[in-house]
Formats: sequence, C-alpha cells, structure tokens
Amino acid sequence: MNSNQKGKRGEREAAAFLTDEGFPARRGQQFAGGTDSPDVVCESLSGLHFEVKRTERGNPYDWISQAQQDCGGKLPVVLHRRNDHEWLAVLPAKDFFRIVRESSFVDTPLALPYK
Repeated sequence: MNSNQKGKRGEREAAAFLTDEGFPARRGQQFAGGTDSPDVVCESLSGLHFEVKRTERGNPYDWISQAQQDCGGKLPVVLHRRNDHEWLAVLPAKDFFRIVRESSFVDTPLALPYK
C-alpha cells in the first residue's frame, strides 16, 4: 500500500476514534498543510489542531514540529497509532500541564501561576 493511501486510512481511523469518544470528526481537506487543512477536523474541539501519524516508526519531535508549524495558534496534538496498539495523543508537556491545571484532576489550588 502506498504511503498516501495509508495516510488517508489513518486519518479516517483517527476521525472514527474521535467520533467514538463522543467528538464527531471527519478527515480534513488536504491541501498543503496549515490551519485550513488539518488531518482531522473536529468542530467540538475547534481549539485543537490534529496531526495524524499511523506508522510503526517515526520521530514524535518531528511530528510535533510539523503540527506546531501548521496549527495557527491552536493547540497542536499528534494522534499516533501503531498496528495492534491503542491511539496515543502526543503534545508538548507545557500544554499537557495547562490542560491538567484547568481540569478536575488538580485537588488543591496551585501556588504558582502559569504562563
């Protein structure tokens, strides 16, 4: 299978995964990268820019770099899955902690403000 077809299949799988999780999504319109053409479009998560990597090997730093270049101020998230494994969400740790601070996972108020 050529990589273009595999990429499309991975994007459809990721959209189905988001939909199954309660966030209806569809494969994006692929032009040349950028905010107007994310790999997956999810209206209910409009502040996120999804880059999809459905591959056995790769460099997550390269993937995040690509997502950051294309995100246009949205939160860059890479959805990655290998064969016979679950989907992973890869994002910069500073963004992960920003999300955690705003969630119900924090039991006590934080003493330090965040940027």
